[in-house]
Amino acid sequence: MPASDLRRRARAVAVTAAAVTVGVAALAYTLLWPSASPSRLAIDPENATQAALGAQVYGTHCASCHGDRLQGQPNWQSRRPDGKLPAPPHDATGHTWHHADRLLFEITKYGLEPYAPAGYQSDMPAFKGVLTDRQIAAVLAYIKKSWPQEIRERQARMSERAER
Repeated sequence: MPASDLRRRARAVAVTAAAVTVGVAALAYTLLWPSASPSRLAIDPENATQAALGAQVYGTHCASCHGDRLQGQPNWQSRRPDGKLPAPPHDATGHTWHHADRLLFEITKYGLEPYAPAGYQSDMPAFKGVLTDRQIAAVLAYIKKSWPQEIRERQARMSERAER
């Protein structure tokens, strides 16, 4: 067999081995580490450690817009002159609890743009690369901890239905 054929075969084997290695690594990552899915990352307002981490992360990254008491910005349901809505409250007076955990998680991670109508503008940043999935889950646990039990239960049922 000519040397050029041997080199071609060696390259083909190397490329195949690399592809298999990448595939196995991706499968291992998917099976061994939790995904960005809230169903795999517990968002538990009763977990004091998680809620405490969430309070800290919220204070650093969220309170400047959503308020230090989760109260949101004034007139949060009325558009500003720039056409954007002010940051809504995350306490029981807002609409956060009207959304399933997965959507809340994804909006926090990826920003509002992928989930809003075309052309909708928002000041909500994407926190991917800023916060870890565990930090995002902790912030959501902290927020949910402020809700009355009845609202928590309604939101939990909604999240369960959304995961089916």
